Amino acid sequence: MARLRTWQAVLTGTTAPAAVILIRVYVGAVFLSEGTLKFLRPDQQGAGRFDKAGILVPGFLAPLDGAFEIVSGVLILFGLLTRLAAVPMLVNMLGALMITKLPILWGRAPLFTGKSGWWDFAHESRTDLAQLCGSLFLLIVGAGAYSLDARLHRGVAAPSAEAEPARG
Repeated sequence: MARLRTWQAVLTGTTAPAAVILIRVYVGAVFLSEGTLKFLRPDQQGAGRFDKAGILVPGFLAPLDGAFEIVSGVLILFGLLTRLAAVPMLVNMLGALMITKLPILWGRAPLFTGKSGWWDFAHESRTDLAQLCGSLFLLIVGAGAYSLDARLHRGVAAPSAEAEPARG
């Protein structure tokens, strides 16, 4: 039981201020909307885009990516298991940057024909970089005071009545 409480405390613990909710709302909403668009517009945002980018098995990976974005986005929005939800999104953003945006630097990006160099890379990768930094921030500081994680952590951190010594 103590081991479970330790892991739960690591996942839900946060000393971050309430203002972290602003980062959570931004990061969570973008992941939720982008994940949803992979299902609503599969040709432009989902499997079609993955195929055009040269990603293998796009019919499998695009919906998988969309599902991870939706679930992680919702968890981040509510501040529930925020650190855990940030991890796959860090991998997601690193992958997006390396596969779709980095090739812009040398002019070989199938999704961005006619674009090359630093300034085109910086422009096209701005949202991915913001999501990467936002996810990393949430992994480091946690969900903040206005979150389900903070409420859960208070419950985990409170000593149980059985563990308290008798006072007399």
